[in-house]
Parts: sequence; structure tokens; C-alpha cells
Amino acid sequence: MKISISGKETISIFQLTAVFSMLFALVGFSYNVWRMEITEYNNNVRSASFELLLQLSELESIIYAAHYDQDIIQGSPRKGWVKVNLIADLSVVTEPEIQAATESLKANWQLNWETVANNENSAMQVVEKIDDTRLKVRQLLSTLE
Repeated sequence: MKISISGKETISIFQLTAVFSMLFALVGFSYNVWRMEITEYNNNVRSASFELLLQLSELESIIYAAHYDQDIIQGSPRKGWVKVNLIADLSVVTEPEIQAATESLKANWQLNWETVANNENSAMQVVEKIDDTRLKVRQLLSTLE
């Protein structure tokens, strides 16, 4: 038994195949673009987060040098201001929760920077904000794909 396909049926099968091929290519291309954007976002956030962790540690070191060592060079408030502003700038690349935490750290630093060297409460308040920010950064890193 032979099945014969007329010219019209051949053309419509060809057209159907072409349409499905185009749809498949479009879906594949769209997924690839989306995946690349997510990967780039994750890489940017990951890099900024690691740098944030480094800068937070350096700020903590400045506070300890100022308070416990009474070292006006290593514990300089100017160094602290540079670190706090850099931390706030880096947070822009991350998530809103991190930005809020760094703004809170900056506000706390602004209130306490003059007394960090002489007042343990001031030093501990800033260190507490550093720890809060560090925790939020680590939580963000754990959510990245």
C-alpha cells in the first residue's frame, strides 16, 4: 500500500516544519540570552559582595586600631570615611537589602566616628553594624546560582 501525498499537503508540511523550526530557534535564543544575563548579574553581585566583605573587614580593623591600639595612623577617621563611602558605593551593585544595611552603617559611622577611639560603646555600635552588613552579604551570596 502506497500513500500518496499531494503537492498541497507537501507544501503545508514544509510550512509547518519551517514555523516550528523558527519557534524552536526563537525560544532557544531567548533562553540563552536570559541565562547569560542572569550569569552576568550573579558574577557582578558575587564580585561586589567579596569586595564588600574585604572592605568591611578593613573598616573593622581601622576601628580596632583606633579604639584598642590608640593608633591615630592605622585608626584614622579619614581612612574610616573612605572605607564607609567605598562600602556604600559597592553596595549599589548588589541588592536593596545590602544597600539599606550599608546606608545604616554609614549613618552609624557618621554618628560615632568622633568617639570611636575613646568610647567603647561607639566602637561596638559601628562593629555591630559591620557584622549586620557582613551577615546580609553572606546571605546574598548563598542565594546566588
